[in-house]
Amino acid sequence: MIKLYSTPTCPYCEMAKNYFKEKNVEFEVYDISADEKAQKEMVEVSKQITVPVIDINGKIIIGFNRAEIDKILNL
Repeated sequence: MIKLYSTPTCPYCEMAKNYFKEKNVEFEVYDISADEKAQKEMVEVSKQITVPVIDINGKIIIGFNRAEIDKILNL
């Protein structure tokens, strides 16, 4: 399962969303600007307050790091 913690104004979040769509990878978006629970969860798992934070089966990626995403997903 992929969780993408994002905000509506984050360009790197949009890049991540588009990349997952392009690769036909299922993901769930958590808008931390509107969901306080998701915001707390993101900070807890990543120790970060910036977005995007991508959680791929418990492996945390800070920012839109295509190489790291591909490595974890074997793309």
